[in-house]
Amino acid sequence: MLLGVNVPNFGPGTTPAVLRDWARTVEGLGFDLLMVSDHVSVTPDVAEQYPAPFYEPFTTLSWLAGVTERITLGTTVLIAPYRHPLLVARMAANLSELSGGRLVLGVGVGWARQEFAVLGVPFHRRGKLTDELITTVRAAWQDEGYRAGAIPIWVGGQSDGALRRAIRLGDAWHPLRQTPDGWRESVTRLKNLAAEEERPLPGLTPRILLRLTDEPVPDRRLGEGTIEQVVEDLHRLRADGARAVVLDPFIGDPTETHHPELAWHALATVRKELLRKDFA
Repeated sequence: MLLGVNVPNFGPGTTPAVLRDWARTVEGLGFDLLMVSDHVSVTPDVAEQYPAPFYEPFTTLSWLAGVTERITLGTTVLIAPYRHPLLVARMAANLSELSGGRLVLGVGVGWARQEFAVLGVPFHRRGKLTDELITTVRAAWQDEGYRAGAIPIWVGGQSDGALRRAIRLGDAWHPLRQTPDGWRESVTRLKNLAAEEERPLPGLTPRILLRLTDEPVPDRRLGEGTIEQVVEDLHRLRADGARAVVLDPFIGDPTETHHPELAWHALATVRKELLRKDFA
């Protein structure tokens, strides 16, 4: 099972130098994936959670590809309706080639109504537009002019529509920040829908919170609690067949971006404990 990190590409403490340090730290700790988020316009609904500056993901990953050597790069998730499908196909193909084939394209429908309005994209069509983007991008990559190689597409979202999209169009299903019970319920729904669609189950690649505490947390999300609870979560996800798990050390306060070393310490603690227990 691969282990990844969602790197904050937003917030008052984020700069190109900080992003470079994030990338080198995550790669140096031995993680397999480095992923960033997506917003185009920091409208008030976006800024409430992810304030400026917000570094555009393709630009950011291109920068980080040049300061890393091994780690796979990805989006968690690219908001599919915001860009023309052929533009996404071209940018993703170029980034994959420039990075030596180190790209995962995570996509989702988006949620920020004000941002959709500013961009002139109909919010009510976001599901349809996401389906069209995935289909168009895959078709474009068959053209030799794109030189895309095999770029995996991870599909985000937890609604039945998102699960069906992952089954029909994705290489993997990429849910975000679930509880242990929510994860089990969602995986059951995914299996049932895959059987209904008469299609194979997509890969499981969840993104989970990383928040270490001194005392056990009773009602919690995956990745939240003592180091023992977090490691047990990772063991359970691997037992459930997860191909990859992305750790998200951003707790939710934008001021955290001024002190990335706190997140780095948490990530190092997880890696050390996993190595001690021969987790592979």
